[in-house]
Amino acid sequence: MFRFQAVRNMLPGRTEEAIQTLDGAILRTELAIAESRDAIQDLRSESTGLRDLGRALATFGKELAGPETHQDAPIFRVTVEGEPHRLSPILHDEICRIARELVRNAFRHARAHRIEAEIRYEDSLFCLRIRDDGTGIDPKVLQDGERAGHWGLRGIRERARRIGARLDLWSEAGAGTEAQLQVPAAIAYEPSRARPRLKLF
Repeated sequence: MFRFQAVRNMLPGRTEEAIQTLDGAILRTELAIAESRDAIQDLRSESTGLRDLGRALATFGKELAGPETHQDAPIFRVTVEGEPHRLSPILHDEICRIARELVRNAFRHARAHRIEAEIRYEDSLFCLRIRDDGTGIDPKVLQDGERAGHWGLRGIRERARRIGARLDLWSEAGAGTEAQLQVPAAIAYEPSRARPRLKLF
């Protein structure tokens, strides 16, 4: 709104500057709308509220892939290794949001044929890996930690930092991207444990 008001104040005397400012305001508005749409999708998603992280990610991947007849959608697979521990509620929500953003980015930007999510429960560590065989992230974006005008990568890093997790990203042009989130067991797990050794979705 401030930018639109600034454009109004520039007219009619500074037309060229007004046009440039207006273009910037329109771009920021489009980005805000896109991010709001993603947030609403998260709220309405069938996977929201599922306490089983593997099942929640599998459901989310199906939602992103769309109808089963959609030919261009990448193959998405979730693997859970180790004896599952129950994540603390706050950590579960934050990890789920990080995982969803990484998976969403892979579906939206990677042009991948395969996307894999691996959830690993270790006695001392919780580990989540998301990898794809897509086009990779621009080295400048990886170095800067964000894409100009986008807040996805920055938001993921901020969430990871807030919960005391370590987030690593590796990517090469044409060789895909891999993201790894590691959270110490002492802050990730609730005391009680749950069920089987290996699940494939």
